[in-house]
Amino acid sequence: MLFLAKLCGILSLVWFYMTAKKHGGPIFNWSIIGLIGYWLTWWLSKMLIVVPLANMVTKHSVTEFLLTQLPVLCALAACYLIRKKLIASLPAVEK
Repeated sequence: MLFLAKLCGILSLVWFYMTAKKHGGPIFNWSIIGLIGYWLTWWLSKMLIVVPLANMVTKHSVTEFLLTQLPVLCALAACYLIRKKLIASLPAVEK
């Protein structure tokens, strides 16, 4: 697994922790949901996108690098949507 993928996984854990703390959600649950959502999406996009495309693209270092970073982008997009859904599921707080 690439360094960028590991770094983004840890940062997504911190992102969900900070979001739960800010919005008053369950900190542990949100952090675990975010981490599992990230790694599951990363793994699925690697198996479903990168592996089939690896045989189709030219063997060049730049294309291989960009192709291997595609699961990170998919996982971050999924984390954004998961976070948005968790925030929306909170009861409305009147100010």
